[in-house]
Amino acid sequence: MPSWCRVTDPAPKPCPVCGKPRCEAARPFCSTRCKDRDLVRWLSGGYAVPGPAAPPSETGDD
Repeated sequence: MPSWCRVTDPAPKPCPVCGKPRCEAARPFCSTRCKDRDLVRWLSGGYAVPGPAAPPSETGDD
């Protein structure tokens, strides 16, 4: 790959869950534990996209 195609990150970002340095194997997290914790947060509704509430007919809770 040509050098002009590579994206370099001058300051590595920490794990978004615990703040420890990232691990390439679990990127962007530091471990599979943090990766799994993040997945559980998504699946349990811990994360939400802000916006107006959907009308009851569009929620699928019939």
